[in-house]
Amino acid sequence: MKQTLPVPPEVVQQVAEYFSLLSEPTRLRLLHLLRDEEKNVQELVEATQTSQANVSKHLKVMWQAGILSRRSEGTCAYYRVEDEMIFELCNRVCDRLATRLEQQAQNFRVLNTTNN
Repeated sequence: MKQTLPVPPEVVQQVAEYFSLLSEPTRLRLLHLLRDEEKNVQELVEATQTSQANVSKHLKVMWQAGILSRRSEGTCAYYRVEDEMIFELCNRVCDRLATRLEQQAQNFRVLNTTNN
């Protein structure tokens, strides 16, 4: 049997913080909006229909984590996804959820046919 090495608490903390970035629906919406091209803060505010302060707060968190990059042009700040792996992670989670939902739907269909 293979021996598993202990994971240092600092590493566990960093992994937990990375996953917590994706636990906020607004951040997921922002990532989706930034998937294909960079956008400025105002474009993201309009697309999410939320306040500039709220959008800026979430962008800052993701920028500090290295998921996004930021550039300034005049008075506008533009953001783009720096860590493309984030989409692979989201796709894996979405695929897993879709599989689970399909299995649940199939179970309901079986239950429905046995009760009729």
